[in-house]
Amino acid sequence: MTQERWTAVDRYHTDLLVRPDAVLDAAVQASAAAGLPSISVTPSQGKLLYLLAKMQGARKILEIGTLGGYSTIWLARALPDSGRLITLEADPRHAEIARANIARAGLANVVTVRLSLVMETLPQLAAEGQGPFDMIFIDADKENIPEYFTWALRLSRQGSLIIVDNVVRNGAVADPASKDASVLGVRRFNEQLAAELRVSATVMQTVGSKGYDGFTLALVISDEGERGSK
Repeated sequence: MTQERWTAVDRYHTDLLVRPDAVLDAAVQASAAAGLPSISVTPSQGKLLYLLAKMQGARKILEIGTLGGYSTIWLARALPDSGRLITLEADPRHAEIARANIARAGLANVVTVRLSLVMETLPQLAAEGQGPFDMIFIDADKENIPEYFTWALRLSRQGSLIIVDNVVRNGAVADPASKDASVLGVRRFNEQLAAELRVSATVMQTVGSKGYDGFTLALVISDEGERGSK
């Protein structure tokens, strides 16, 4: 199997199951024109986030890592009329583009983009009583995933769903000799996750137009956890 084949299969399923969407296309184009890195989730992954939020019955969503707001739009569209989404972004240019994309999507009254260092904002959210969130999507720098996950748990409740993206790293996560900071961050997170009794979790490997990677699904099951379900 090759990258060309993965991309073709991705395109085949997207063409069938993800309807053309001028707003999402405009968000991708605006982000590219502004020079943002092309690392947003794919349309199929965006649709997955939307479906997970719908299945979760989410009313409050936290996103860690906004970029141009592409995944934000998918998540926000899954919310009911009274729902709210907070997304955290550390880069002023990214936040500016994301706000414009979100406004174009008609979601400015649903989504709050908070610009600051994530590790400063997460304690602020807790202090403000913003949680618990029904769903949390972590898609930011991988070195700090363990710290983000710790705060995600504090901002969750029993039944909350936490999703962490880009955790396979083209398979490098299984290499104990890797010195890559992102890989080391993910490996620390995996060790943290394996010892955490409050969640039941799994990792899914993926291939597609963005290559070989994967994501973590973690369900908050209780304050004490259930070791047998892990």
